[in-house]
Amino acid sequence: MPTDRRTVLADAAIGVLAEAGIRGLTHRAVDRAANLPPGTTSAYYRTRQALLTALVRRLVALDQAELQAIGEQAPLPRSAEELVAGIAAFVEQRLTGEGRRRSLARYACAIESVHYPELQEILMPRQNAARQTARDFLAAQGVADAEDRTVTLLTCVDGLVFDRLVGGGTVSDQEIRGLVAAALR
Repeated sequence: MPTDRRTVLADAAIGVLAEAGIRGLTHRAVDRAANLPPGTTSAYYRTRQALLTALVRRLVALDQAELQAIGEQAPLPRSAEELVAGIAAFVEQRLTGEGRRRSLARYACAIESVHYPELQEILMPRQNAARQTARDFLAAQGVADAEDRTVTLLTCVDGLVFDRLVGGGTVSDQEIRGLVAAALR
């Protein structure tokens, strides 16, 4: 549990955004979610834009740390089935628990970034060990355009996550298997 006040407020803002949507993201709502006195969020982040920027920075930092850990813990998959299993575990995490809250907040921020280019800059895809693992696997399988295929594969996985967050349900191993097979062709 972070103790730095700015981090506590950014984490609370992620939760508010996930639960109440972009219209529900207010300084007062963040104060309540963080169990802090009224006016605390406003003292640290004077404007709504400053609060949203802090939220996005924290969201990206959490995502990057998670993806880095996944990439470092998982050895290079030896088969397509191992890659499918790794992606399936990641997708399941994104659809449940804290992963679900962060996914909802991330998509809300992505929509908001259309109107705020500074948010787009922060949200742009980053390199990470998990992405590198997928790229290295595809390259090891002889895929000539492994970089492009990795981007396509992960974009399709992201689309499935979005669809299931919005429409409910889960992503089946069969769907992921199909995406991996397409990336290998």
